[in-house]
Amino acid sequence: MKNYKELIINHYKKNWGDNFRECHWKDGPIHQLNKEFCVLEYPESKKRKMWTYATCCMSSLDDNPKVEIHLFSPTKEENHVELLTVIAHYHQTGNPLNLNHTINFGRPWFEKSNCSYGLISLPYLDGPELEIMETKNISASFLWLIPVTKNEVEYKKKHGIEKLEELFENKKFNYLDKYRKSVV
Repeated sequence: MKNYKELIINHYKKNWGDNFRECHWKDGPIHQLNKEFCVLEYPESKKRKMWTYATCCMSSLDDNPKVEIHLFSPTKEENHVELLTVIAHYHQTGNPLNLNHTINFGRPWFEKSNCSYGLISLPYLDGPELEIMETKNISASFLWLIPVTKNEVEYKKKHGIEKLEELFENKKFNYLDKYRKSVV
């Protein structure tokens, strides 16, 4: 059987191709992360007019459920490698993350951005082909990390994820807009 990292990379390749760079953040307590952990950086392409940053081995082979997350960006940003590394550290050493969880980034997504939190969502742009990786013995979920505002997180806590997603859809929010206003 292929190793877990290779399975994850092959799953991303199947969905997004093989034009990516493997990135490693060097600062902080990275020794506490899964030794295979990295962030894959996919540049813009003709098909996708955005950068994509995706965790690889955020979960370990022993985790249940296994979760990987990705983040879209209008520009290339080394800070996104750091952000996903910090989130993976929290996932591995703090509380495991999963669908519909929110994360405090501890800083704005971009400088002067209103979005300083992330919502772990279904990968609506890519569908179940990306969302679910299943082999004979291994299953993992690949979820979308959407930058959101503090007000949107509070709205989700009060009204639920379905109501927040309805607002996103009704307001036609632009998930790539660094400076978007809250939909609440």
